[in-house]
Amino acid sequence: MTNFESLGLSSSLLSAIKDNGYEAPTPIQQKAIPLILDGQDLMGLAQTGTGKTAAFGLPLIERLLAEPQRAAPKGTRALILAPTRELVNQIAKNLISFLKTTPLRVTSVVGGVSINGQIKRLSKGTDILVATPGRLLDLVDRNAVDLGSASYLVLDEADQMLDLGFIHALRRIAGLVAKERQTLLFSATMPKQINELAQSYLTDPARVEVSPAGRTADKIRQKVHFMDAKAKTGFLIDVLSDQPDDMSLVFCRTKHGAERLMRKMAQAGIAAGSIHGNKSQNQRERAIKELRSGDIKVLVATDVAARGIDIPGVSHVYNFELPEVAEAYVHRIGRTARAGADGDAVALCAPEEIGLFRQIEKLIGIDIEVVSGEVPPMSAAKAAKRAKNNKSGGGGKPRFQKAAGAGAGDNDNGRRFAKNRRRRPQARKNAA
Repeated sequence: MTNFESLGLSSSLLSAIKDNGYEAPTPIQQKAIPLILDGQDLMGLAQTGTGKTAAFGLPLIERLLAEPQRAAPKGTRALILAPTRELVNQIAKNLISFLKTTPLRVTSVVGGVSINGQIKRLSKGTDILVATPGRLLDLVDRNAVDLGSASYLVLDEADQMLDLGFIHALRRIAGLVAKERQTLLFSATMPKQINELAQSYLTDPARVEVSPAGRTADKIRQKVHFMDAKAKTGFLIDVLSDQPDDMSLVFCRTKHGAERLMRKMAQAGIAAGSIHGNKSQNQRERAIKELRSGDIKVLVATDVAARGIDIPGVSHVYNFELPEVAEAYVHRIGRTARAGADGDAVALCAPEEIGLFRQIEKLIGIDIEVVSGEVPPMSAAKAAKRAKNNKSGGGGKPRFQKAAGAGAGDNDNGRRFAKNRRRRPQARKNAA
């Protein structure tokens, strides 16, 4: 299948697709749309930036249009869950762009803004509700929304929802929606917990996989600079000052670290903003808008921005600090090289981060190009093992003959999942 006409969508929806500038379906859309239109539960595995929203959104809209009943007051016909405010808002925006000529309504609810306005909007009912789990349960507890009529449930970026500790929220929400429903689960990685979630809430699901777990976009040029942690700030300010016209994202591990780095950039004359869990929803949206418009050229962020932010023109992603979970690296650098463009991902690695760096290389299956600094030595045993596994000689090319699929790294993912449980309550607070 090479065009949307062959996927079984109606002429009115095809017209909306054309108006939005879509020319040909992506691989995940080609495979998922016909299965969803047939009413099958689906488990989709695809890396960020591959068009997952349209993959589930288009057939969902098609099915809702074929069922003319209206949503009851406080009710919703379809529920889409996503882990962060930014991703919820992006999904809602994309869906609304397809609905301009239809009577369907989309409502989004996230934390960080007044709940009273959301209660008022939900009182009329909505066809599609897009929500973060935390705010949705706040609304359920206030009797502001009834999920019993939701016959479609979509879990987007399910792996991040689990990593943020939303498993208990997901279980509760799944028990509130209609038992007779179609459930769609999309994830960029497939650790053991995702398979368990799928077995619990999906019925005989079709599995669609269009890219191996952990694989990064082919057009992203990945590089690393090894340096002392204290040298990172000055180095990055110098690089950004030399590239004043580039649009860049810079990732830090903590909220305070991101804010501190942004202020130092501003002091150095760099037009920068920040986005993290201590920012209100309005502040986060304003920073993203300023980056889109060019009012700022650099956005410093925590992993709250690693998924769900689709900003055309981001040419560089800088990992000022490496993430503690290797999968987060994939999502961070996926903010560049969008829609077929090229992009650069630059990591700054301190000696104490070398273990994290090795985990990242293991996950993505390539040797990241070293631009400066000395690579810390590895043990003889590790060096021998790498030489044996490295089929292509490194240089940014695949190390493993067999791509890292759903089974590769599952145990490592599970151990990291357990290891990071203590951090999740704060992560939930930042993301909701």
